[in-house]
Amino acid sequence: MRTAARIAPAAQRIAPRPAPIRRAVRADPRWPQIVAALQALRDARRHAVRIVDADCACGTLLIEVARHARAMGFTAIEGRGIDGSPAMIGRARAAAARLHDPAIGLSFDMTDMRGALLQEAEAPADLLLWHGGRDADATGMAAVLAAAATRLIADGDSAA
Repeated sequence: MRTAARIAPAAQRIAPRPAPIRRAVRADPRWPQIVAALQALRDARRHAVRIVDADCACGTLLIEVARHARAMGFTAIEGRGIDGSPAMIGRARAAAARLHDPAIGLSFDMTDMRGALLQEAEAPADLLLWHGGRDADATGMAAVLAAAATRLIADGDSAA
């Protein structure tokens, strides 16, 4: 009986705890859609999720989404951030290096957005976070975005 009492607190210490969400992320208009999409995947008994953040800047949103997914019970989270700025990608990589959770794998690539999203279409992500919103049709990106993921979450009118 004493052994069981010692095991329970240890199990509680290693269980993932909800991480505090940064204010900037909570203010992002996409956050409620992101949480709903993750919940839909969990309701479908999914344990793994793949997320792409196009135009990720310093990676804050992708990192927080990955942490939130982990707190929701996902056991394998793969995230890819794409941006054209070397400075932003450097900051994103540094922030991701501070995240010590073996269930979360993040990569940040400085590359051409269109080319990277065309690559993603070969094995579409579960979620694609897009900051371009209304510009997708005007720039000819709508079809590329649709092929890159099962669910597009945009901050403009073209959110799916």
